[in-house]
Amino acid sequence: MKKLAMLLIATGIVFLSSCASMTPTKDIKISTEADPKVQLNGYKTFAWLASAEVLYDPKGQWEPSNVDIDSELEWLIGRELRSKGLTQVGDNPDVMIAYMAGVDMAAKELVKDSELKLEVLKNVPKAALVIVMIDPATGSPVWGGVAVGDVSEDRSVTSIRNRLDYAVRGMFKQMKY
Repeated sequence: MKKLAMLLIATGIVFLSSCASMTPTKDIKISTEADPKVQLNGYKTFAWLASAEVLYDPKGQWEPSNVDIDSELEWLIGRELRSKGLTQVGDNPDVMIAYMAGVDMAAKELVKDSELKLEVLKNVPKAALVIVMIDPATGSPVWGGVAVGDVSEDRSVTSIRNRLDYAVRGMFKQMKY
């Protein structure tokens, strides 16, 4: 199952390296994977294992100074876990939670130019969120989710929070618990 964690992380990173949408969340793609041998509803307690933020934003374009993304994500993930009946504990959790958020404001993508009638390289900033549940007894991932979407410099704090909420809620909605 360590392959599952590596696959989820690699998927998120690949998408980071890779148009703006009409609806606020239309561009966000969500996928999840679970170990078929594990009964997720057997987990009743959780604890945080790790978090990471990978941000390539040399001009400071993406994260507004008044938004703490780590705190937002921990609150959203914790809310979803609690809604599934899990309780946060300090010691001896049934499952450990790790997540990584990444933004690449310099991501490039081939985009069809209607005037030139060919594909041109264009800056298309991307973001990804990876959440992994790890069984502390085995050290193996038992569930993971990835959300990938476009990034815009002019999104409001409310829009950023709504998009994070949509991504986290969407991942846990796909969880078979």
